[in-house]
Amino acid sequence: MRFLKAAFLSAALLMPWPATAAKALNVDVSTFTLANGMQVVVIPDHRAPVVTHMVWYRAGAADEPEGEAGVAHFLEHLLFKGTPTFPAGQFSQVVRKNGGEENAFTDQDYTAYFQHIAKERLPLMMQMESDRMQNLILTDKEVLPERDVILEERRERTDNDPQSLLGEQLDAAMYTAHPYGKPVIGWRNQMEQLSKEDAISFYRKHYTPANAVLVVAGDVSRDEIEKLANEYYGKLKNTFEPKARARAAEPEPIAARRVIMSDPRAANPAVQRSYLGPSYSKALPREAEALDILAEILGGGATSRLYRKLVIQDQTASYTAAWFSGDHLDSGTFGVYGTPVPGGDVAKVEAGIDEVLADVLKNGVTTGEIERAKNKLLADTVYALDSQSSLARMFGAALTTGSTVADVLGWDKEVEAVTADDIKAAAIKVIDMRRSVTGVMTPTITATSGEPPQPVAPESSVN
Repeated sequence: MRFLKAAFLSAALLMPWPATAAKALNVDVSTFTLANGMQVVVIPDHRAPVVTHMVWYRAGAADEPEGEAGVAHFLEHLLFKGTPTFPAGQFSQVVRKNGGEENAFTDQDYTAYFQHIAKERLPLMMQMESDRMQNLILTDKEVLPERDVILEERRERTDNDPQSLLGEQLDAAMYTAHPYGKPVIGWRNQMEQLSKEDAISFYRKHYTPANAVLVVAGDVSRDEIEKLANEYYGKLKNTFEPKARARAAEPEPIAARRVIMSDPRAANPAVQRSYLGPSYSKALPREAEALDILAEILGGGATSRLYRKLVIQDQTASYTAAWFSGDHLDSGTFGVYGTPVPGGDVAKVEAGIDEVLADVLKNGVTTGEIERAKNKLLADTVYALDSQSSLARMFGAALTTGSTVADVLGWDKEVEAVTADDIKAAAIKVIDMRRSVTGVMTPTITATSGEPPQPVAPESSVN
């Protein structure tokens, strides 16, 4: 589901984010590069006198030094701690005083900061954001309490959620060498040791104009943004020259892996499987689009193959899902999920999933299924991207994970060109047990009621 995390930051909303919406909304997207190497994207949207201002850095959890898991997200928090011009706490106060909203988020490949505010306040936002790009001041007085904040965030979002813990373990088992195997928020034992020096070091290695992308969507024109961007960001000097990201390559998988977890907090048993696949930026032509379509055919609602087989026909499952997450820089994952009916057998659900997948590998999918899936993907995008902030996030995520503006704008044509042969070829390549990690969650105390746990798509961004 392309650029999903950047658009809504929710694993529950498994929808794609291509550029068909930009065309349907009649939005003109333009891009240029400042003299210092900072890329700028402008997305005019004149329906209201507001703007979404975002700065994206090509630096995320996968770029962290060994032993410092979580430092990228830690620095995201600390960037609000102040500069000589805007001391600690003033950044957020100024945004609120001017009627705006602001936040930030970190993922494996990027960290992004944004404000949503009235158009006339845009110069002020650029002034503050460009200021903290190079003038951050940190002391233990601010750093140590914020470390406690991120530890509590991990406790609330991950440690207290059995399904999140399972998803974290699936990622760890999937990646034997590549840093995508560690969670964005970090491992607790390493988070507890993060220091002011660790944060400053990451800041100095990754935060500079040539390693950043500015995205502005809203009631603006290219000429306006070109003038403002040069005034506030163009005057900044690069403190280093960005290089290609040095990450350990993941070896070709040779064995299926399995993770079994028991937790009394789990309302129901569940099975979730992930297959190592390509990312959009590394996939063969139409390969990633074919996997998006296949995920819709397998798990896209009541007409999907998994639902019809496991829920309606066999009546072994109460919930099924499938997804493709191809919005990382180096690799993606294809996932399937099922939870049994109350009192049911999770093994039967897994067997049913395997049967559906085997049929696809042997016989492929039908023309009717392909057309329905394409129409659903394109229609969902038109509705889902009817907001300037979603458009800004879509392009920012693309440009920090190896794609271009042209790639995004051409997504719909690539989807429309996908054939049954493309889908079967992509399925045979990716849906291979040697490329898989299967997770089974069981409650240690039998539970026969409650909502089924929701699947966790690989690595959700964290604020």
